[in-house]
Amino acid sequence: MSITSETTPESRPEEESPRTPPGTRSAWASLRPLVLRMHFYAGVFVAPFLLVAALTGLLYAGSFQAEKLVYAHELTVPVGKAELPIADQVAAARKAHPEGELSAVRPSPEPGATTRVLLSGVPDVDADHTLAVFVNPYDGEVRGALEQYGSTGALPLRTWIDELHRDLHLGQVGRLYSEFAASWMWVIAGGGLVLWFGRRRSRRAIRGTSGRRRTLSLHGSVGVWAALGLFFLSATGLTWSTYAGANVTDLREALGQTTPTVSTSTVSSAPADSGGEHAGHGMGGGGTGAAGADGGAGLNTVLKAARSEGLSNPVEIVPPADPSSAHVVQQIQRSWPEKQDAVAVDQASGRVTDVVRFADYPVLAKLSRWGIDLHTGSLFGLANQIALAVLALAVVALIVWGYRMWWQRGRGAAFGRPIQRGAWQHVPPYFLVSLMVAVTLLGCFLPLLGIPLAAFLLCDIALGEIAYRRGKRTYAPAA
Repeated sequence: MSITSETTPESRPEEESPRTPPGTRSAWASLRPLVLRMHFYAGVFVAPFLLVAALTGLLYAGSFQAEKLVYAHELTVPVGKAELPIADQVAAARKAHPEGELSAVRPSPEPGATTRVLLSGVPDVDADHTLAVFVNPYDGEVRGALEQYGSTGALPLRTWIDELHRDLHLGQVGRLYSEFAASWMWVIAGGGLVLWFGRRRSRRAIRGTSGRRRTLSLHGSVGVWAALGLFFLSATGLTWSTYAGANVTDLREALGQTTPTVSTSTVSSAPADSGGEHAGHGMGGGGTGAAGADGGAGLNTVLKAARSEGLSNPVEIVPPADPSSAHVVQQIQRSWPEKQDAVAVDQASGRVTDVVRFADYPVLAKLSRWGIDLHTGSLFGLANQIALAVLALAVVALIVWGYRMWWQRGRGAAFGRPIQRGAWQHVPPYFLVSLMVAVTLLGCFLPLLGIPLAAFLLCDIALGEIAYRRGKRTYAPAA
């Protein structure tokens, strides 16, 4: 396909056609050049960040299945006749790994799956990670130990890919790239949708042609089909970003839509040296290494109490923070239907002191939970992961076609011609003012949208002024 195959005025896309006189412009005709300019420049400068996010997201979509294969020995065992009490499984893990403190226990979620005993404060393990000790629930055999991260229980392979996608392994500074990409993705997708549906009359002429119009047709068609997914990824990605995520959290708090948690305070607790069935079994002090903290019979009682409240597998048992606090048992199923109920169980008496049901979550808390799990590929399992992979490939294709159109726009030059300035001058004043107010508010809520946009506008105005002054000097009449 020749890059120079469309050099005649008749074959130019409509954004290259001569301008309509201002007096005869419709509202859309006045607005379209501004949308086109924003879509063009945002695409050119933000696309590299989106490309990285898409490629790393593609890797993450496949990491769930890869994790099952790579760590099959630690994750699975032959199905036995009966499982050992959870306290015995924890004791076996602590015998093999006495280092660190017990932070949580994830009993075997299904037949043939191992139990995870999570340890914090382990040497050579990141402070925000835990060491997961995998125990055969049928005979207490320790199958291995791996570093684990996050509430989804990501093991080293998935953790590495997750951090690559989130911050390129650059820490807090690296997170700016993903927030920048998420802040602009919806703007680019929205601008593309507006442009595509604004040219319905010429859509038939685009189909079946070659050169730049063929690229435009592919870019537009795939973009329309992928737009909903791009909006979703942008919105959900921003919810746990650094700056926009903090604003989302503040907004949810102001609206009373935060995720509820069980109360771990207890009305009364037995003294640490008191007798009785549950004495010393509470994993007191957050798993400080005491005998009871490392798995006394109290764990069995705690799990039994949680089962009596309807908490089915998979669950996680979190030890009390101090002797006067309760255990927390939380359902951790992120696939549909989600299981997120939680109970607090008094470590002294073994009774349930508080219950939080996922069904009672505020609307925004539920949407946030579903959105994050859908974004990470957990909500619908393999089907979810395949859909994310397809969407990531669509983003890659859109970026490649976008840059190709820019190349083709330059009539064979190394870089295409940019969209000319002055588009905002043709927008009706009332609409322009409204647009400026909306953009300002959005920029405050999404700093990595507002700050780069302001910087671009300042640079563009400065360059326009320089070009104007040069042109004025060039064509000034001789003295």
